[in-house]
Amino acid sequence: MKLVVGPFNRVEGDLEVTLEVEGGVVTEARVNAPLYRGFEVMLQGRDPRDALVIMPRICGICSISQSVAAARALGAAMGLEPTPEGADMAALIHAAENVADHLTHFHLFFMPDFARPDYVARPWHAQAVERFTAMEGSAQRQAIAARAELLHVMGLLAGKWPHTLAIQPGGVTRAPGLREKARLKATLRAFRRYLEGVLFGGPLEEFAALPTVEALMGWGRGDVGLFLRIAADLDLRALGRGAGRYMSFGAYPRAGGPVFKAGLWEGGAEALDPARITEDLSHAWMEGAPAHPYDGETRPDGAMAEGYSWCKAPRLSGRPVEVGALARMVVDGHPLGLALAGSGVLGRVAGRLLELARSQPVMEALVEGIVPGAAYMARGEMPAQGQGAGLVEAARGALGHWLRIEKGRIANYQIIAPTTWNFSPRDAGGVPGPLEAALVGARAGVEVQHVVRSFDPCMVCTVH
Repeated sequence: MKLVVGPFNRVEGDLEVTLEVEGGVVTEARVNAPLYRGFEVMLQGRDPRDALVIMPRICGICSISQSVAAARALGAAMGLEPTPEGADMAALIHAAENVADHLTHFHLFFMPDFARPDYVARPWHAQAVERFTAMEGSAQRQAIAARAELLHVMGLLAGKWPHTLAIQPGGVTRAPGLREKARLKATLRAFRRYLEGVLFGGPLEEFAALPTVEALMGWGRGDVGLFLRIAADLDLRALGRGAGRYMSFGAYPRAGGPVFKAGLWEGGAEALDPARITEDLSHAWMEGAPAHPYDGETRPDGAMAEGYSWCKAPRLSGRPVEVGALARMVVDGHPLGLALAGSGVLGRVAGRLLELARSQPVMEALVEGIVPGAAYMARGEMPAQGQGAGLVEAARGALGHWLRIEKGRIANYQIIAPTTWNFSPRDAGGVPGPLEAALVGARAGVEVQHVVRSFDPCMVCTVH
């Protein structure tokens, strides 16, 4: 039996999943990104600096990630590195957006499915209804208020959110002083009180130190404890298992290296070679040959003669990889992240919670390190010819911008977003993308919802 499910519209609804179902269980899945936008094409022939204005408009949720990637790509083409202080403030702005995204995903996009009538007989259902019913849950109201307070970071350092112009190739435009430092400290203190008092129900450092899945499942506090109780009851660790091949570009680059490591992990840590990335077009409504992003094309097949999605199929060394917070925690070598490698829905959501707990001390340290009067911006010249890549980590995973400049204008600009990796169609060898593979074995119905939402779809980023 064929079943088409979608839209998944808690973020935006441009996603369809076609399922082959036998005996109520998914035997094959094909993921379709049905909207084409064409941001890459919009940039061709423009002044390279226009990327800083246009690229953040790809998405209103991860616009800082797009800003940082664009700035990094331009900086690489210019041969320009941000000042250490500028890199730190860009990292703080970026971390605040990613943390806000994790909070939103947990409360507004993922947990409301457990308030459905499907689970009315479960012993935890009444509590899930009270805390996570869409638009009404008490947990949601608390999370939205805490998120709004956290995003004061954007007002103080980025001027506005989304679509800031504060992040530049050489650093940031705002040099914080003592007043901003004091206000940022107060903002982060308030956010920690919410995290420890409501979401985790205990010290963040204690949660971040959990070494095993068994220790994780014994965390019986806060809304995280409710999620883990649900996960144990429904065996969400086994649902939607991935292939266990993870990639991270490294999160929050600083003068001494990224806060969370870059790399590839498949049963063990490996070095990452971005030169081995290609985009396969065999099952996409796109024309052209497989290519590395520097040489890639964005030529839509208006006839839609072959394929089943506007999404390309990115591959690393010819194979799919899963990206996201779990991938970052695994690649970074965190014991709990490693213990969750190869797990399903539980691992992806717990990975985001673990990163949230680990990110708060990172943000606090970045604020503590603010030096009033330091240089927060380096200056450089845009070359007439050149190329550069901006490889960063959005909340959903690895985000790459690849730029080529010719005669002072953008000759090519290619983007691979996190959802492009995770929601990719099959490649020329018929190998499914990570979500397509993870859906096999799920029962048709709410289990499909759980698997899809554990990857956190944002299809407008996928097709730019």
